Amino acid sequence: MTRVTRPRQEATITAVPSPKRHPYDQWSPDARALDLVGDKWTLLIVRDLVCGPRRFVELQRVLPGISTEQLRSRLNRMVADGLLTRQRYREVPPRVDYELTDRARDLVPVIAELSRWGYRWAWGRPRPREAVDVGAVLRAACGLCDRGPGPEGVVELRVDDRRFWLTLDERGASLSEEAPADEPDAVIAGGEEDWIAALGPEATTDRLVADGGPALVERALSAFAPGPASGRAAEHVA
Repeated sequence: MTRVTRPRQEATITAVPSPKRHPYDQWSPDARALDLVGDKWTLLIVRDLVCGPRRFVELQRVLPGISTEQLRSRLNRMVADGLLTRQRYREVPPRVDYELTDRARDLVPVIAELSRWGYRWAWGRPRPREAVDVGAVLRAACGLCDRGPGPEGVVELRVDDRRFWLTLDERGASLSEEAPADEPDAVIAGGEEDWIAALGPEATTDRLVADGGPALVERALSAFAPGPASGRAAEHVA
């Protein structure tokens, strides 16, 4: 029998975090992963830091339903687990930013695949008690864009008075909430209800208006729409 040898891997996190309160205590990679990211809110915090660092109060704003103590506890846990960094600034009032580590950024494709599964098996119109934030859908699904050759550029996404910038290249898609230095190559705009129609199960995009190359607009919409669009965006922003 031939012994199989594998290259030795260096540990990515040197500090051992404090023990979990409710570990799975199972020697398997999925259980180990869930020990780190299986708690409520953890993956949503990763999702909402995809676009860059945020302050505590900004995370509270984009995570309706989480209490102040829950958020503080979860952030402390994620810093201890090497998923986040905490940067303190000497300002008045004090400012603290939380940012994803490389370890946490490796979860972005996982969140995208979870979104893909959700689109297939759990998606629908907003429920009466659900908080609606189109930005949350965009952040979760931006990893669904196919990699490889295709139209490249920056697409500005307008949701009422909010702005997001989607960068499309051969690596796929990335989302930012900071305006780029140059003008975007295309714009897709609509109100919240228009985006709900586009991102919902019907994927009706004809209520959105767009300006820019049709191929780039089509690729941008395909990064978020869960299925074939039942309409096409207009050619020019109103």
